[in-house]
Amino acid sequence: MPLATIDGRMSIPPQGHLHEHLLAEGLVTADQLEGALHRVRGDGSRIEDVLIESGVISEADLLKFLAKLYRTRFVATNKLARAEVDRGLLEVIPRRLAEEFQVFPVLFDPASSTLSVVSPDAGDPAVLSTVQQASNARDVRVYVARPAAVRAAILKHYAGELYAFAQVDTTGREQYLSMIDLYAQHSIQGPTAPSSAPATPTTERRERVVSDSDVARAPMRAPSSATSKASFLELATVLVSLLENNRGELRGHSPLVSRWMRKLAERIRLAPEEVHALVLAALLHDVGKAATYHLTALNVAMFDNHRVAAQKTFQTAIKLFEAVPLEPTTVTTLQTMYERFDGAGFPDGLAGKEIPLGARILAVVDTYADLTQNPNNPYRRQLAAPEACDVLDRHKGSVFDRNLVDLLRQVVTGDDLRAKLLSERTVVLLIDPDPEESTVLELRMVEEGFEVHLARNIEEAQGVLGRGAVEAVISETDLESTSGLDLLAALRSSGSTVPWVFLTRDQRREAIARAFELGANDYVLKPASPEVLIAKVKQLLAQRQARSPRGVSGSLAELALTDVVQVLSQGRKTGQLSIRNGAEQGEVHFLDGNVVNALWQGLRGEDAFFAMLGLSTGDFALDPTFRPSSQAINSNVEALMLEGMRRLDEARS
Repeated sequence: MPLATIDGRMSIPPQGHLHEHLLAEGLVTADQLEGALHRVRGDGSRIEDVLIESGVISEADLLKFLAKLYRTRFVATNKLARAEVDRGLLEVIPRRLAEEFQVFPVLFDPASSTLSVVSPDAGDPAVLSTVQQASNARDVRVYVARPAAVRAAILKHYAGELYAFAQVDTTGREQYLSMIDLYAQHSIQGPTAPSSAPATPTTERRERVVSDSDVARAPMRAPSSATSKASFLELATVLVSLLENNRGELRGHSPLVSRWMRKLAERIRLAPEEVHALVLAALLHDVGKAATYHLTALNVAMFDNHRVAAQKTFQTAIKLFEAVPLEPTTVTTLQTMYERFDGAGFPDGLAGKEIPLGARILAVVDTYADLTQNPNNPYRRQLAAPEACDVLDRHKGSVFDRNLVDLLRQVVTGDDLRAKLLSERTVVLLIDPDPEESTVLELRMVEEGFEVHLARNIEEAQGVLGRGAVEAVISETDLESTSGLDLLAALRSSGSTVPWVFLTRDQRREAIARAFELGANDYVLKPASPEVLIAKVKQLLAQRQARSPRGVSGSLAELALTDVVQVLSQGRKTGQLSIRNGAEQGEVHFLDGNVVNALWQGLRGEDAFFAMLGLSTGDFALDPTFRPSSQAINSNVEALMLEGMRRLDEARS
């Protein structure tokens, strides 16, 4: 087998021969080695991890041996756990490559163009060759680390799993478990009196293994204040992360699902207490189900064996947490997560909106996370975001709520921002306390090019109306503190003639009569087709004078600046795109889709444009009424983008 070069020296491939070297050096006995190899053959574990976890050899001694064998240096788990890695460095080694070759970047020296990475296979020439090709670095240094530590580093930095090292690093685990014990005493139960019982020795706590039953027995109480709820979720995240450390490809799955649950729940603008209850349900949804099958809503719908397993275990998490007074929303979400939108699910055969909103969201985000994270999903590979959304599309209306699938796609891809950028947007105010119904209508209106402002109550509506620019209002009559009819009366008395459509369940004749007396343009009873309502609004607006174009704003975290520029170029837009990142600010001027000038922190022209192109955070705002008065950039957009990408790649290398 060819030897790998590290720092100009030769090295030996690790796997397959490592145990022979360990035996020859007297670091392990034949019996110890046989026991370790038996486990390796049984569950596919790496022999390095097996030897360390079984206490045959310490991590320090094993890494010193490997560093000597491969003629390199080693990185201990506790140091790797504390490492701060720049986000730009992670882009040098794509996540899929890092996971496939078990390699993690830790340092780049631009002066010498030297990239340093860690890998358990520091002696494998394939690792060196792959990193060299992917990074274009002049020199690559491969340091050795424990396999479990490299996996944890990849999870922590690429997947955002903050507690990835909790099960690997014993020092870290003690810290996490100490935090859990302290929280159980003070943050949840409240301060307790000193106990006369002897304290648990640190060494015993260090070896403790957290199980489902440990979680269930924990003396937890549901928190009441916002601060306590946040701490409660943090505790639950730690516990679930520890439980999921042995789930292989699904390690970190539940925290990922909880993050998607939060995104959609907040996008729908649910109340904070409801968001908390749903995020907690997402964290707990797989507790007690760690078995052969991953029981997502899609898998359960597609495969009989998954369905049978889910029917046996769907209440496990609820039973495990019987001692914890969970919010009713959390419980009902967990109980009904396998109901299907077409009514063919279980346990109660609920259909459509009979299924609690939280359960419908959980079904969508759980499946999406599985499709994009788990290579053992039904498609046997990790799907890209658009591919996963396409899969969900094929099952909406049967397994999933079609509106929630559409919402997820917009959140994932930023399509709503693209639609706003490409449209001459009509600004509509939608006043409705029902987050689900209003979100469905909002989605359809955004697809049709409207900019929709949501208000849940009179105060929010008055705030939006006070800022002006609203060109139509769609309102419920039944609002929290007062009636939508009273709001319209106040607006008409101020001289406003903005078109107003009531969308309501109020069928009373007197309400309908008063609405038209006050100058409402239409009165539509729920449930109503979004398409019909949109057609009515368009008809109303067509009867009014032509309007001037409106601006659009958004976050560069949702839609990258490169995408914004391409969208505006393809749409042949004219205007000024303002960019703000903290105290820094700049402008990009468009004329019929061409970039004609740019300003950024004292720079002008192409230099300013290229400086802004590397931004990954900040906000943008488009003013389509702006007309450029000068031209400092003559290159077409395609050439500008290519040169900008080249400069970014050059800067990273």
